[in-house]
Amino acid sequence: MHAPVLVLKDSLKRESGSKVHHGNIQASKAVADIIRTTLGPRSMLKMLLDAAGGIVVTNDGNAILRELDVAHPAAKSMIELSRTQDEEVGDGTTSVIVLAGEMLHVAEAFIDKNYHPTVICRAYNKALEDAIAVIDKIAMTVDAKDRATMLGLVKSCIGTKFTSQFGDLIADLAIDATTTAGVELGQGLREVDIKKYIKVEKVPGGQLEDSKVLKGVMFNKDVVAPGKMRRKILNPRIILLDSPLEYKKGENQTNAELLREEDWSVLLKMEEEYIENLCAQILKFKPDLVITEKGLSDLACHYFSKAGVTAIRRLRKTDNNRIAKACGAVIVNRPDELQDSDVGTGAGLFEVRKIGDEFFSFIVDCKDPKACTVLLRGASKDLLNEVERNLQDAMSVARNIIKNPKLVPGGGATELTVSAMLKQKSSSIEGIEKWPYEAAAIAFEAIPRTLAQNCGVNVIRTMTALQGKHANGENAWIGIDGNTGEITDMKERKIWDSYTVKVQAFKTAIEAACMLLRIDDIVSGIKKRQAPGATQAPKTKIEEEGDADNENMIPE
Repeated sequence: MHAPVLVLKDSLKRESGSKVHHGNIQASKAVADIIRTTLGPRSMLKMLLDAAGGIVVTNDGNAILRELDVAHPAAKSMIELSRTQDEEVGDGTTSVIVLAGEMLHVAEAFIDKNYHPTVICRAYNKALEDAIAVIDKIAMTVDAKDRATMLGLVKSCIGTKFTSQFGDLIADLAIDATTTAGVELGQGLREVDIKKYIKVEKVPGGQLEDSKVLKGVMFNKDVVAPGKMRRKILNPRIILLDSPLEYKKGENQTNAELLREEDWSVLLKMEEEYIENLCAQILKFKPDLVITEKGLSDLACHYFSKAGVTAIRRLRKTDNNRIAKACGAVIVNRPDELQDSDVGTGAGLFEVRKIGDEFFSFIVDCKDPKACTVLLRGASKDLLNEVERNLQDAMSVARNIIKNPKLVPGGGATELTVSAMLKQKSSSIEGIEKWPYEAAAIAFEAIPRTLAQNCGVNVIRTMTALQGKHANGENAWIGIDGNTGEITDMKERKIWDSYTVKVQAFKTAIEAACMLLRIDDIVSGIKKRQAPGATQAPKTKIEEEGDADNENMIPE
C-alpha cells in the first residue's frame, strides 16, 4: 500500500462532486424561499434589523437581499442576481431569484441521475433562446406617449408593492418624473438617467398625498444671509459656480513676514480688492441668484446683498448639475470666464420655504426642465424609505417603456405561455437534452404558482386550470389575478409587465443557474499569497484584556 499523497495543505477544505452541487442548490433554494412570499400584490413584508438597530420594512426583493449577510458562496451569487436585475431594469428583482431557485431545484433530480452539468446547461440555454422567441411573439407594442397606457403599466408593476394602496399616486409621480427628465437621442429614442437627474427628497411630515414632482429642483439649503437677501425671486437669472468666492489661501501653511505696519493694511486691502473684483465680474451679468459649490466669504456676501443678489454656498455637485439641467445654466469654473450664455434664465421662480423645521430652496416652474425633484412627504422615516424604493422601481419601469415600448402579459401569463410552448417543443428534441429541457419548461411555472400561493387559493386546482388554458399555446393573456387569485384575461385587467424586465429576468435567472451548476469544486481556506519580495509581515500580538494594562504597552 502506498502512503497517501497530500496535495493540498491541511488548512484547506475541499469539497467536490455531487456534494457541491447539492450544497449550492440547497443554498440557492434557501435564498429563494426567503424571497418567495414577497412576490405578487398579496405579498408579505419583511422586517430586517441591521447592526445599528435601524429597521427596514420592505418587500422589495433587492432591498431585502441587500441587507442579508450570507456565509454560503452560492447564496452570495444569488444575491448578486437581484442586484444586477435592479441596476439593469429596476424591477423583477423577486421573480429573478424565485426563477433561478426553481431552475436549480429541477436540476437536482438530474444530478442525482448522474447527468453531466454541461448537458443540463446546454438544455437550459436552448430553453432560454426559445423562451425569448416566444416572448417576442406575444409582446405587443404600446405608445409611450399615451398617458393612460403608461399609467396602467406602471401601476401593474408597482401593484405588488406597499404603496399600491395609494392608487395612482406613485405611478403618476414616476411618469411625470421620467417624462420630464427624458433626453431625446434622435431616431425616436429617449434616454432617462434616473440616478443623475431625478432626485428624491424625503421630508417627514405631512401626508403622502402631498408628494409631488416639481418642475425644477429643490435642495436643503438656505440663502447665506437670510435677513438681507431676497427669499423669493420671480424669473431669476441664475449663475452657477464651481469656484470659491473667497480669498485664496495658500495650499499649506504660508508664512509672510511683514516689516512695516502699513504693509499689513496693504495685504488686507489686496484681499478685499480681490474679492471685490470677483463679485464685480459676476455682478456684471446682473444675476438674481448666485450658487456656488464652494465657500463664499462674508465680504462677498456683503457685496452681493448690497447689489440685491441672493447667494447660496456649498451646494452638492450633483444638485448643481441638476439645477444646471433644470434652468439651462452652465456651471462656470472661473468667474472671469463668465459669458452671457452661461446665465440660466429658464426658471420661473426661486423661493425658500420652511418645511418642518428646515429651510428648502426651490427653483421651480422651469420652462423645459431636463431634471426634476420628487418631493415625498409621509408620516414616518420607514414609510418614506419604502415609498422611495417603490418610486425607484416605478421610475425604472417607466424608463424601460420609454426606451423599449413593448409589453408582455403579467400575472404569470407570460411564464405559462413560455412553459406550454417549451413543453410542445421538447418532444422534437433528440437525445439526452430532452429531459432537462422539459424540466426547464416546468420550472417557469414557479412564478404563477408562487402568485397563487401568495393569494391563498387552491394552488393545484388553479395551476391545472391555467395549464389547461395554455396547453395549446393560444390565449396567451390568461393569467392569475394576484389580488383575488381568479384566472382572468390580463388584457382586461390591465396587468402588464415590461418586455425588458421579463427578458432580463429570464436571462439572468437561467445564466445564473447554469453558472452554479457548473461549479464542481469548492476550495476554502486559501491564504492570500504575498507578492514576491515582500517580507513576511510580523504577526501582531493581540493583547488580551488582562494584560492590556501591562507596562510593556506604554511606549517609552
